[in-house]
Amino acid sequence: MPNTTPSARRLLHSNIFILLLSVAIGIAIGAILINQTENTHTTNWLRFILFLKQISGEIIFFLVPLIVLGFVAPSISSLRRNVTLTVLFAFILAYLSSVLAATMAAVVGYNVVHLLDIQPITTNIVTLPEPFFTLQIPPLFSVMSALLLAIMLGLGVIWTKADATARLLQEFQQIILILVKKILLPVLPIFIAANFAIITYQKQLAGLRIFLSVIAIAILLHYVWLAILYLIASAYTRTDSRQVLKHYLPAYLTALGTMSSAATLGVSLNCIHRCTLVERRVADFGIPLFANIHLCGSVLTEVLFACVVSQLLYGHLPSPAALTTFILLLGILAIGAPGVPGGTVMASLGIVVSILGFDTSGTALIITIFALQDSFGTACNVTGDGALTLILNHFANKHHTQKTTPPSQTETTVNPQPTKHP
Repeated sequence: MPNTTPSARRLLHSNIFILLLSVAIGIAIGAILINQTENTHTTNWLRFILFLKQISGEIIFFLVPLIVLGFVAPSISSLRRNVTLTVLFAFILAYLSSVLAATMAAVVGYNVVHLLDIQPITTNIVTLPEPFFTLQIPPLFSVMSALLLAIMLGLGVIWTKADATARLLQEFQQIILILVKKILLPVLPIFIAANFAIITYQKQLAGLRIFLSVIAIAILLHYVWLAILYLIASAYTRTDSRQVLKHYLPAYLTALGTMSSAATLGVSLNCIHRCTLVERRVADFGIPLFANIHLCGSVLTEVLFACVVSQLLYGHLPSPAALTTFILLLGILAIGAPGVPGGTVMASLGIVVSILGFDTSGTALIITIFALQDSFGTACNVTGDGALTLILNHFANKHHTQKTTPPSQTETTVNPQPTKHP
């Protein structure tokens, strides 16, 4: 059975329900306003909605660099007592799987998006009034500064064995988790609802129907990438990786229901234990570790959606240079921020804005669409862990490594389990 309770599962689903409810409310408000005769009352409502959109966006993007710093730095510093060949190899495997999956999605995006006949919704947009007032809340530092600072802090702690600083970073991570729970999550539905109200009022909603096809493409790519991972595992280990895959259906179905790798962890371990190709000591190390750092399905989906959103809202695909930079950084954030609610997409909002150039409408749209396939992305992540653990098992035996304890990852989340979506 999954390592979760019925009440925990309800909490895991509540964020998706609230998010979808906020979309429905936003669309309803926009439809009501567009059907009314333009007057002072309608204008005031629009100005108020625009104010909510602006202030909620400022709060969210103020927190983004802190989220990056709060998760990446402790994740790196936690390796200080466990920097063994096996652990480093596991991290490299997770990073390469995520980056290569995202690269595949980018290639598909560049070759398929134009076939979907996506019409940009940047033309014939209804003019909006100015909000009541705007309040600028600039972040303490840019996302790139936060990422580089996090890496340097983590490495500095390892090199100097600064235990006190390491504990401080862990406490800072807990603070960020609470801020996300108490501030970001309550603000996010307001941000989403306001954006969809404006999208509906500006008659842009029809263009969003294309995402039904895009979600189907993303799910198909999940299966393609899983096939590639298990083929690579077979080639590297010279075994039949299907002996692992055939046991993973319960874990896949559980992940679809829980939308959480942590909630699926008990089932995942039961599945891998049934396979004689993987030693139990390696499985008990690899599966919990990969559950926190391997997000191939999530990053694949986000890159594909980023291509579609860019074409839909801005009339063009991201440049190859920008998308390559985005993918390389997204792989790092996926490893370093496993506990961010909303998964990979929430952890990566900073680079979505700074690298891809998305505005508030773009970020709101990618968050919402990403949530619609959340279960499938998590199921892909979980199933892919089996292939990586098989590879890790062969590597550990080949190099005669001793039993290794995985680096500690925070188990406190706002969902309440660390999710593997984003």
